[in-house]
Amino acid sequence: MLNVRFNRTPLAIAVVAAATGLPVFAATSVDTYTLREAVTVEGVRNHQAAFQAAADANGGTREASSPGYQASVDYVVEQMALAGYDVTIQPFDYPFFEENSPATLEQISPNPTVYEYFGLDGFATMTYSGSGNVTAEVEAVDLALPPGTEANTSTSGCEATDFAGFTPGNIALVQRGSCSFSLKAENAESAGASGVIIFNEGQPGRTDNFLGTLGGPGFTVPVVGAAFGVGVELSDGGVVVNLMVDASSEIRTTSNVIANSPEGRDDRVVVVGAHLDSVAEGPGIQDNGSGSAAILEVAIQMANQEISPRNQVRFAWWGAEEAGLLGAQYYVDQLSPRDIKDIALNLNFDMIGSPNFVRFVYDGDGSDTPLAGPNGSKNIESVFQEYFAAMSLAVEPTAFDGRSDYGPFIEVGIPAGGLFTGAEGIKTPDEAALYGGTAGEQYDPCYHLACDTFDNISLQALDEMSDAVAHSVMTFAMTTSSVNGTDKGKGLGKIESEMEYRGSHLVK
Repeated sequence: MLNVRFNRTPLAIAVVAAATGLPVFAATSVDTYTLREAVTVEGVRNHQAAFQAAADANGGTREASSPGYQASVDYVVEQMALAGYDVTIQPFDYPFFEENSPATLEQISPNPTVYEYFGLDGFATMTYSGSGNVTAEVEAVDLALPPGTEANTSTSGCEATDFAGFTPGNIALVQRGSCSFSLKAENAESAGASGVIIFNEGQPGRTDNFLGTLGGPGFTVPVVGAAFGVGVELSDGGVVVNLMVDASSEIRTTSNVIANSPEGRDDRVVVVGAHLDSVAEGPGIQDNGSGSAAILEVAIQMANQEISPRNQVRFAWWGAEEAGLLGAQYYVDQLSPRDIKDIALNLNFDMIGSPNFVRFVYDGDGSDTPLAGPNGSKNIESVFQEYFAAMSLAVEPTAFDGRSDYGPFIEVGIPAGGLFTGAEGIKTPDEAALYGGTAGEQYDPCYHLACDTFDNISLQALDEMSDAVAHSVMTFAMTTSSVNGTDKGKGLGKIESEMEYRGSHLVK
């Protein structure tokens, strides 16, 4: 194993922060050097190797209901119990979806055309689509063509009355916008549609094919999303298509792993989370074996150093994140109002070793992105900013866009923050100049693919980010201050009540 070290020095963050003009959080004078030295790339990589072995022995995946995931759970439970933590397995049911074979969408007449599955100008199956192989005429439903100038102006398919006069057995063609995909599909199915095609709305940024979710099982007809151009082609009337989806959509059981430090104030709990599951397509050793392995190593090294935190630290490995943040959502849903008040903050680490990385920090105060986290999230962001400034390492803001497990926490007003090194986004020339790597390529070229293996990693990013994980966990474990400046209730900040993303899937 490689033991790569970057920029580890003793740290007096409060002094550095004052010199750089960054805001100083009361707890940032905590000395985290010894813990950061103990959290090595070799240690993190050993855990990633265990996750890879779990996948290799079980069909190449660690999807939340798979034996590979259960093997990962067993490994984490064993490691944390040996380290002396109070470990709980939290089972829950969740909606499972997997395509058994690639879907097809083909125009039979009047202009025979085979549309590309997952192509930008093609179509993709909606998560939780029903199965079926149907050939029928396409019937447009309340379309807005040309589209309005603003997104979500189309109400196509949002009301049952939109389907008045719909011919049962036809394939419903509806337009993205205004309401959820599931409502559009439910209305179409109730009207007797044999299939549903939901095409993108058409404004700038809403023309390509997209990945959508119907929210859960229960649909009996095939439902797909499509590019705006596909919808326009099928909207003229008299168009016959063949639509085929072959998928499994059902309720399965998985679990979260929750491990509490045996010491620390239980009315100021620091929840440190990372999702443990992968997508069905691969082992997920970067997404999110990197975050899972990093928090596991931090927990073990805190125990090895016999650190007695002032505040209880609750390490959490979430299940079914890839199905829509479901493990974290289930955990938060079980909390009482008192439990919520007793959680000081949530630290989230999802993908911290991307091969073509950028160092992203969640924008807690919303100063650089559209949304802010709840009151206190600014202080969490500041701790990361101050740390990286002390290390002379550049960072970029990333938004609370609802794509990771912090989402359920900020929805109930719990301050949150964390780190991210990039997924399917494309690296810019400016980012390549600052961080290295290759402009014009994905931050993680193996995002949600079978090639997300042990070798899909930047050791530099993993080392730097693991140090930052250790620093932040130790900082908040030892703080004597309330993160949000008060022990009273927490404000919700500038967050939306309904996030457009749930994990990697669009919901509307």
